[in-house]
Amino acid sequence: MNARTVVLLVGAIVAALSSACATVPQNRRARLADPMMNLNEEPLDAARHQKLYDTREGAAGGDGANAGGGCGCQ
Repeated sequence: MNARTVVLLVGAIVAALSSACATVPQNRRARLADPMMNLNEEPLDAARHQKLYDTREGAAGGDGANAGGGCGCQ
């Protein structure tokens, strides 16, 4: 391969990888974090189960959520 082909190949890879990056403004992040955006069949039911799990666990798990007490007040 010659140098021009390598440069074009690297440029195409960089363009493909950077095209999916987007900065989301702070006021629109809540809409992206909506439980309805999950891939589960019943996203609200899954959110209730996660809330129950977090309440019973009483600590932050591997999901990165804040630690709560055992009372359900997160």
